Amino acid sequence: MSIPLVEQPTEEKLVTLKNVSWDQFKGIETQLQENRNVRLSYLSGILEIMSPIGDKHEKVKRTLGLLLEAYMKKLGIRFYCRGGFTLEEPGYASGTPDESYSIGTEKEVPDIVIEIIVTSGSINRKELYKPKKVPEVWFWKSNSIQIFRLSESGEYEEVNRSGFFPNLDPALLLHYIAMPDQYDALIEFEQVIRNQ
Repeated sequence: MSIPLVEQPTEEKLVTLKNVSWDQFKGIETQLQENRNVRLSYLSGILEIMSPIGDKHEKVKRTLGLLLEAYMKKLGIRFYCRGGFTLEEPGYASGTPDESYSIGTEKEVPDIVIEIIVTSGSINRKELYKPKKVPEVWFWKSNSIQIFRLSESGEYEEVNRSGFFPNLDPALLLHYIAMPDQYDALIEFEQVIRNQ
């Protein structure tokens, strides 16, 4: 199956500040808390301020989420949508994924976080979630999906498939993310997984 390409969104603007203390970061975060168009990430003295997140970013995020949720429902995998809430290790890291899920039971720390990367910054986004021991971090970037699984040594290692969904080929998700009509993509995807 050839994978159609999603036009890479370019609406995001990224500012990186270095040598920012945790207290300075929290002060900036407080000042910007009413601005929903700004997303902050902090890791060991580096602050990234991203704004705004565009429509295409949101479309990829929601389509990927809808596809995963359809897959889990079809297979009877119990899941809990956690959305994009901030995971924080005070004094060291703070990051907000685009989407997140707990698998099996509702948990304080999600099993999967998903990031839609449009503009790469200097923060290693896997490191944002390592202190909380998030089992899997997924990245969509430039029409590819990378999945990183937390190893027993505490490091993220790239894997070909999710440990939670070993029979789900990421290429299948990419195909349907790239379809122009989200509704048609979801209906066709559901038919494909029903027939597997």
